[in-house]
Amino acid sequence: MGVGLSSSKFISVILFLSLFSPTPISSNPLLTSKYFLDYAKKSELVKYVVSIRRKIHENPELAFEEFETSELIRSELDKMGIEYKYPIGVTGVVGFIGSGEAPFVALRADMDALPIQENVEWEHKSRILGKMHACGHDAHVAMLLGAAKILQGHRNDLKGTVVIVFQPAEEGYGGAKKMLETGALDKVEAIFGLHVSTDKHIGTVASRPGPILAASGLFEALISGKGGHAAIPQHSIDPIVTASNAIVSLQHLVSREADPLDSQVVTVAKFKGGASFNVIPDSVTIGGTFRAFSRESFLQLEQRITEVITRQASVHRCNATINFHVDDKPFYPVTVNNKDLYEHFQVVAGDMLGVENIKDMIPLMGAEDFAFYAEAMPAFFYYLGMQNITKGQLAASHSPDYRVNEDAFPYGVALHASLAMSYLLKHQGESKLPDVLLHDEL
Repeated sequence: MGVGLSSSKFISVILFLSLFSPTPISSNPLLTSKYFLDYAKKSELVKYVVSIRRKIHENPELAFEEFETSELIRSELDKMGIEYKYPIGVTGVVGFIGSGEAPFVALRADMDALPIQENVEWEHKSRILGKMHACGHDAHVAMLLGAAKILQGHRNDLKGTVVIVFQPAEEGYGGAKKMLETGALDKVEAIFGLHVSTDKHIGTVASRPGPILAASGLFEALISGKGGHAAIPQHSIDPIVTASNAIVSLQHLVSREADPLDSQVVTVAKFKGGASFNVIPDSVTIGGTFRAFSRESFLQLEQRITEVITRQASVHRCNATINFHVDDKPFYPVTVNNKDLYEHFQVVAGDMLGVENIKDMIPLMGAEDFAFYAEAMPAFFYYLGMQNITKGQLAASHSPDYRVNEDAFPYGVALHASLAMSYLLKHQGESKLPDVLLHDEL
């Protein structure tokens, strides 16, 4: 029986050899991934990226309100001489670097902040009460602008067009979906996105092929009964007891109905009802999130959440209405990384950082609207490490104590630039777009 290499071992061998023979990412043999990392570490560029991030951090804007952030981005693109379109998806900006012809590859950064009051005391603390960049989107924008500077400086070496996407409203409102609906990315053949990570070491990256983040949705239920005095509950129809039974029954959806090997989550995180110690309220509102790693499981959860709440309400003589808020906060699909782009990422990141600094990660139950891009085209999403224990433990994202390690920025800048330029080199002449589209306005 013949002995062959598994696909994973084959990739590892290729990556090992690439350490001694850096993969060209441009027709110019001097432009390697390590060249771009050295370029991104130049003090002038580092200072630029850091300054942009701090300006954005001081002035956080929530979903679809990123007008000043967008204005800053457009001002910087104007200075670089980069053409762009605005507004895309309310506040979004889409820029174009290179030949203006196929192939088209995109790099994405999200722009929105969170409704959180910042606890971190530092010179560039949020100036807006109750708003904070607590998920690193300010860093994402800054790094993409840094990459844009590099790519624009090497635009004559680009064998196609890099599309830089500054997207609003990632935090629950599906800004990526809005961007796609405008048609502004119709020509894009592949897209890359990154997210800073507080639990991965600086100089490392982490990702995986296939599903990486879960599908996610929200639900809210109004359970209505009949209020009354707590001393005579027989004259009431108690929505609190009804809601409590519904919450317990919802837990069974995962523990007793889901395959233990099929990751799913149903969490009730909101319970509002009553304002007095001795008065049974007329109604109670409960709400939460549900998540799954397949479309089938996700839709099954949606159906069963509705059935469980409405039928528990009926058993207890209450009425219930369920709202999934999809008009404002659309369901996020599963984020699925393209296998070919994963292999491309391994080669580029391996050349730049060393194979040992590319970490495999298990899928997370978190969600990302980058998933909408992955449904529309080949896409790849990865995490950029920024943990440095010598500088203290970093708080998790969505925490009022969240901090960003700005020392990680050169790695994100260089990866953006290298992934895009090398993709264009690899796919020049392979565009699947009709010729008639190539010179149309994107």
